[in-house]
Amino acid sequence: MTRSVTKLTTTPEDHRIAQLAAAAIGLALIDAAIPLPLPGVKPGLANIVTLIVLARYGWATAAWVSGLRVIAGGLLLGQFLSPGFFMSLTGALLSLLVLAFAIRLPGRWFGPVSWSILAAFAHIGGQLLLARLWLIPHNGLFYLVPLFSAAALAFGIINGLIAARLLAELPATEPLTAE
Repeated sequence: MTRSVTKLTTTPEDHRIAQLAAAAIGLALIDAAIPLPLPGVKPGLANIVTLIVLARYGWATAAWVSGLRVIAGGLLLGQFLSPGFFMSLTGALLSLLVLAFAIRLPGRWFGPVSWSILAAFAHIGGQLLLARLWLIPHNGLFYLVPLFSAAALAFGIINGLIAARLLAELPATEPLTAE
């Protein structure tokens, strides 16, 4: 019996995506450990990495990093294919969709902070919609919209400010994570 070996060839871009995804996954794990008073309200620290990647490397790389973060985070937290996983996936997909349009807005007025706010609202909007359609089929869920919107605005601003500061401080040619 002969065994065949498949050799994968990786590129520097693959390594960059893996490093950035690892940073986002680490922040997602920290996020999950932060106790908050309301289920579903999290700071979304991993979104800081997504914003930096979006600004530095473009939407496609940001989508890879975000997708890997959702899948690996689900596996590491024991939530893969659970309702929580699908909530995270829905939020990430809608955020990425909004960011695909947001990066085309005039850079003079729009940047990491506005992108972060738009993505945060898309994320929570997607999660509330999925929860309404799948988990809690009752319109009473929408009474939580003001609370979740306030959290999205606050965390969107904070994460956007952090991303903007890091983008300003990190040289464009330097890797964003340690090798």
